[in-house]
Amino acid sequence: MNDQILAAFARYGSPALFAIVAVAAIGLPLPVTLLLIVTGSMVAQGAMDAWSAIAIAAAGSVAGDQIGFAIGRWGGTLVIQRLKHLLGDAKRLRDLDAKAKTWGTAGVFFSRWLVTPLGPWINLASGASRYSWLRFTIWDVIGETVGAALYVWVGIVFNDRVQEVGAVLGDLTWAIVAVLLAAVFGWRLLARRSVEAKAAQSFRA
Repeated sequence: MNDQILAAFARYGSPALFAIVAVAAIGLPLPVTLLLIVTGSMVAQGAMDAWSAIAIAAAGSVAGDQIGFAIGRWGGTLVIQRLKHLLGDAKRLRDLDAKAKTWGTAGVFFSRWLVTPLGPWINLASGASRYSWLRFTIWDVIGETVGAALYVWVGIVFNDRVQEVGAVLGDLTWAIVAVLLAAVFGWRLLARRSVEAKAAQSFRA
């Protein structure tokens, strides 16, 4: 799939960049990180303007995020359940809908660029949990702009090692996701044990 995505980008340029990142933001697992790094490589070679590339990538991602948010807001939990198979590891993320409001702006911001695999699920969960659309949009735009600028910059700096850097960043992102999930489930386990301990003390009293 990577070759097909990159071939489409090479052929159609900016429109393909916008469309691919938008579809990925909705939930289809596409190699967006690699695509943005390749975009940076093209900027380094003079084939694209850096600011235009960042703006197009950020705008496409925000458009996809808004669609995901709208699906969560008006489709509700039933639609989210049906879309889980599109989100890769969404089965492991089934508790994130309850966390969307708790994580708030931090969850929206960091899932745009640091833990991108969680992005589509955060979009759906934020909509379903009635999170403020205005607040979501503000931090969505900020986060996607940071993410686009970061990965395009990486492509500019490492334009001769695009594939290797893309693979490393992909592995690193999933490692961060795993750590976050372990922290969430560990916290839930400790909370449950605390409740059970208190219940046991009450029973003995």
